Amino acid sequence: MQKNTIFIFVIVILFSNYKVKAQGVPAKNENIPFLVTFGNKASLKYGDDDFNQMVFFSVPKDQKAPFYIRIFDPNTGGKHDENRQGYNTKTKFSLYGAGSFSTKDEENKDPVGNYKKGNLISTKTFGAEAVFDDKWYSIGPINPLEGELLPDLGGYVFKLVVNGETGDDGNLYRLFMSVSNTENKPVEGGNAFMYEYSFRLNAQKQIAHIYPYVDEYTISVKQYNFDFDADAYIKLISMSSPGLKVNASKDGVWANSLHVMKEKDKKTCLDIQIVKTGSKSNNNVVFYITNQRGKFMQFHSIPIGAIPKKKIGIKPVKR
Repeated sequence: MQKNTIFIFVIVILFSNYKVKAQGVPAKNENIPFLVTFGNKASLKYGDDDFNQMVFFSVPKDQKAPFYIRIFDPNTGGKHDENRQGYNTKTKFSLYGAGSFSTKDEENKDPVGNYKKGNLISTKTFGAEAVFDDKWYSIGPINPLEGELLPDLGGYVFKLVVNGETGDDGNLYRLFMSVSNTENKPVEGGNAFMYEYSFRLNAQKQIAHIYPYVDEYTISVKQYNFDFDADAYIKLISMSSPGLKVNASKDGVWANSLHVMKEKDKKTCLDIQIVKTGSKSNNNVVFYITNQRGKFMQFHSIPIGAIPKKKIGIKPVKR
């Protein structure tokens, strides 16, 4: 009895510390260096299937103070971005509030339908301007009441739509929801989630993690991944399984595989481990997952519910 109490106490402490540090997108524990969005003239073989990324931020309904959405390195050019024979790319970042989640077109892997619906709070297009290179840009201050109140999704929800408007270069960037416009201070109880995840792997022997949530009605999941270049293998770890190897894609194509969930997997997160094994230093990839009803599942910056754990050596990516 005493051992169980100590074990639970340690888990609570660890998870509490994780919450404090995981408000970035990508989150620190995911071990992913950057999100990536290419210009709309890029080849699909560069690793972006639709030149778009949608990230949703939820703010607790009792949050009164304004907050900021911070973007690290929003321009396309300079230290971090992917140059395809001269930078010519423009990327638009648009933040939407009330009404942004009403049509459900956002619950999709592709930018289809009325996915830009909602009250436009801020929009800015970045090119290769050196002033934004390797620096943070803040949107805000934002009034929490400007969002769409959706208690099931954590409170007031905001939608950030990132579009590669022109060009063929890769824009590599990170996000953070903060109560400060000059540093990254988490919004207490805030979270972020996506339905499709476009990101960069850029370290040999890197092990990245993403955490889709399995609700109480899920009996199977189907994972889809794009352009892994046979440069990694992917394992799905759940409460009922120590690790299933799943199909990984080759250059410029999709791969998928179906996996049955058990009762103990419900109301928990899966740990999808992406283990980079090849010699390719930079690899842009896309990932999404659906349940047996074809509904797109959410990847949360701060995982909801328990996370299955299997001890494995991790080489952190540099930030």
